[in-house]
Amino acid sequence: MFGAVEPGGIVNVTTKQPLSTPYYKLGLEVGNYGFYQPSIDVSGPLTTDKNLLYRFIASYQASDSFVDFANSELITIAPSITWKLGDRTTLNLYYEYIRSEQNPYKADVPVFSDNTFGLPRNRYVGYPDLDFAIKDVHKLGYALNHQFNDNWQLRNNIAVVTSAAKDAYTYFSELVDDRFLVASSIDRREYSIDNYFGQIDLLGKFKTGAVAHQLLIGFEANRRVSNFELRTSQGPGDLDLLNPNYDTSSYQFLPISRFAYYEPIQSYGIYLQDQITLLNNLKLLIGGRFDWVERTFDIVGEPAQEQSDSAFSPRIGLVYQPSDIVSLYASYSRSFTPTFGFNPDGRAFKPTKGTQYEAGIKADFLEGRLSTTLAAYQITKSNVTTPDPNNPNFSIQVGEQESRGIELDIAGEILPGLKVIASYAHTNAEVTEDNTATVGNRLNNVPENQASLWTTYQIQKGDLQGLGFGFGLFYVGDRQGDLDNSFILPSYLRTDAAIYYRRNGFNAAINIRNLFDKTYYEYSYGRFYNQLGDPFTIIVSVSWEF
Repeated sequence: MFGAVEPGGIVNVTTKQPLSTPYYKLGLEVGNYGFYQPSIDVSGPLTTDKNLLYRFIASYQASDSFVDFANSELITIAPSITWKLGDRTTLNLYYEYIRSEQNPYKADVPVFSDNTFGLPRNRYVGYPDLDFAIKDVHKLGYALNHQFNDNWQLRNNIAVVTSAAKDAYTYFSELVDDRFLVASSIDRREYSIDNYFGQIDLLGKFKTGAVAHQLLIGFEANRRVSNFELRTSQGPGDLDLLNPNYDTSSYQFLPISRFAYYEPIQSYGIYLQDQITLLNNLKLLIGGRFDWVERTFDIVGEPAQEQSDSAFSPRIGLVYQPSDIVSLYASYSRSFTPTFGFNPDGRAFKPTKGTQYEAGIKADFLEGRLSTTLAAYQITKSNVTTPDPNNPNFSIQVGEQESRGIELDIAGEILPGLKVIASYAHTNAEVTEDNTATVGNRLNNVPENQASLWTTYQIQKGDLQGLGFGFGLFYVGDRQGDLDNSFILPSYLRTDAAIYYRRNGFNAAINIRNLFDKTYYEYSYGRFYNQLGDPFTIIVSVSWEF
């Protein structure tokens, strides 16, 4: 509804908005591995009539790593203004600047020939004097809302996101004798992505007899322009994993190849949706989008490729409430999204298409304090891209993937001060059609079973009021490391804990991640690029709100 998104839902990021009353918050977080992060958040009215509000948020983060040599810095600055243009018209203006720098970045680790991981967690796999990653992101835009009356409103959004990045890393092509990583090249990339998005929609409520409607109709346009340059130089030599020599003082980066491309993607979408209340306990949602995508893929030195696609994506959902605390629902939707990146052979990717079926039940217990959701779903996606196992700079497109599973979520306050969030997911995700991957192989990085539990208790009365404790368990099952299913990322159970105190605007907390220092692997980009999870990490935070 709000963009050409993948099936399975979206993450809705809600930013902090300007406030009509003065608000000030100062915070500081410190932790092991040299972590520290001061922050400020201030807001309030700029005029006596409170028609003009502001908010300013900024933070600086710096940290070393459990991996030798690795370190990072992160700067965030985010001012925003809300302007009340009239009784029914509001304009929100925002800007955000983010700069991240890793010099060098946290390296990945390879898997050995027996499909096990045997390196110390602190071992840097790469050349720290040559590896780095720097990225600058600017986000700005506005959201305009005008209410014609209590039932009809017009919404308009404009967003611009520009990013520029450069990085360098070692490309490994082979592991010899489970000891020597062949450093085929040092790759340096410079790339930028500029995205311009505009949307306008009309939202209204009306009735046809006894049937109530909530109608949404809108149009959006998006332009995404990518520029990319890759320069490759001969590698500095093989890396001995057991006795690494990181000295690159005599190495010179002398490019032996260059790959560059320019890729503008222009997309348009129109959508219409009606949420219909047939009865007090029966609601129907029906709608659809029609999208057009035009793409140019221009590799330097080769003829440009032009591509145009369009698709209709319907959406329908039904909710039935047999009682005030139980809701039964079912939905069907399709999706159509542009695909980014590039093939090793230079061909442009086809858009990704998806279809989702879902049915479930939602129920409230303990007088509404505890809510549960049980859902079953099937998602089929075609033309899905995944990292190329032979070259991390490129991607490959898989014919068709299918994910089927069930999800259970429980959240709420069981007793005064005792809160719980628990979830379980069983997923069967596999390749169903392809010319390169084996049909029936499980999708990489997707566990068949995963579960989590996070619970907190906060003392409600007495001298210790505001003191709280948290405890969590996070289980992730075995996952395939690549589409060939040639190795497995083993399952893990991570334990987190917290103790905190909140009272009269003062907040203090100690958060511990991976309490028992479990070694685990979070994600894989192929046999030479597997990401380690953080070891025992402790963060102490203090903040004042006034």
